[in-house]
Amino acid sequence: MWRTFFEICDYLVALIPSRKMRKKIRHEQLYDYRKKFNALRKIIPAHEFKHIRVIKGGWNIGFIINKKYVCKIRKFFDSNTPIEKIMREKRITDAFAKIVPFKIPKIEILESDGYTFYKYNFIPGINLNRFSLKTMKKHHIRWGKQLADFIYTMHNSDPTEIQDLKTDDGDGWNHNDICNNLILDKKSMKIIGLIDWEYSGWGKLETEIVNCTRFSKKLPKTGIDKIISQEYKKLEKKHPRS
Repeated sequence: MWRTFFEICDYLVALIPSRKMRKKIRHEQLYDYRKKFNALRKIIPAHEFKHIRVIKGGWNIGFIINKKYVCKIRKFFDSNTPIEKIMREKRITDAFAKIVPFKIPKIEILESDGYTFYKYNFIPGINLNRFSLKTMKKHHIRWGKQLADFIYTMHNSDPTEIQDLKTDDGDGWNHNDICNNLILDKKSMKIIGLIDWEYSGWGKLETEIVNCTRFSKKLPKTGIDKIISQEYKKLEKKHPRS
């Protein structure tokens, strides 16, 4: 859907007489979609660059290529942004890839025409938010237990390779946007993956649990937040921190 939207809008913008206005709209409203698309095309083999789906959300737009991998980039990419800031998400996902119980993106950095893309393997499944409220209520206890386990594992881990990313205001590591990025296996109805780690960082446990439902219209109505809190407390009793 989004690819069609951007393609049509880009075509219509081309009909605007003012070059300055065309440039402004393409940058501010279309996020320089065409330039980024062409830049990515230069570094992806032609035989793979066939079935492309465009997604957008948060700070990024992304290109799902052949349901094989995803290439994403900031909507308002600034080539002057320090590479350390661009690679922040990669560093965090690399650190937690072997720690947390879900599949998470293994990020590779690609550069083309002055743009820096994040490339990672596509995790097949369905975003949790696409399910009906009825289905969510049916499975909320199972999901709540899975999320409590994930949050406990991540929040109580302290990878040495990202110590410099910690801040004073926090007591553990958070994903911070769980509810929008959970990938489920349709057959088993289990959570299998968690994507989009750009908001992750050192923070408060309370913030992580609140954000499990905060940005979803349906999840708050399921009571899953209570299940997460209850199960997390059980894990704390079972595995007390020294």
